[in-house]
Amino acid sequence: MPLYEHVFLARQDLAQGQVDALAESATKIIEDNGGKVVKTETWGLRNIAYRIAKNRKAHYVLLDFEAPAPVVAELERQTQINEDVIRYMTLKVDEHEAGPSVMMRRGERDRERGRDRDGERGDRGDRGPRRPREEEVEA
Repeated sequence: MPLYEHVFLARQDLAQGQVDALAESATKIIEDNGGKVVKTETWGLRNIAYRIAKNRKAHYVLLDFEAPAPVVAELERQTQINEDVIRYMTLKVDEHEAGPSVMMRRGERDRERGRDRDGERGDRGDRGPRRPREEEVEA
């Protein structure tokens, strides 16, 4: 069976439980039509590049699954009808990524480097203390 990745963005005003329910309904659609969900990842509430339907943020969810082609058509039809989903994309892939996706590893990498969620560093990092300015040295 072909392998697919399905990512959808849910409205920012939804609770995490509602986002999980959306993921479960997508999983149910896939499994009821003869497919199998391999992995589900919730990337959380993240900023989006541009405003979509008055939303500046969205809940991101990834589904890795294997299913026949008609299942993808039904999943996209149901996703398009749902007003809580503001964007979606389904890709056919050669193989699923083993372990956590790049987005999940990115959060771990940023925490190791001492960055917060917005990419700002809380400390000076490994650069060491700053050198004094010329006016500070003269005074």
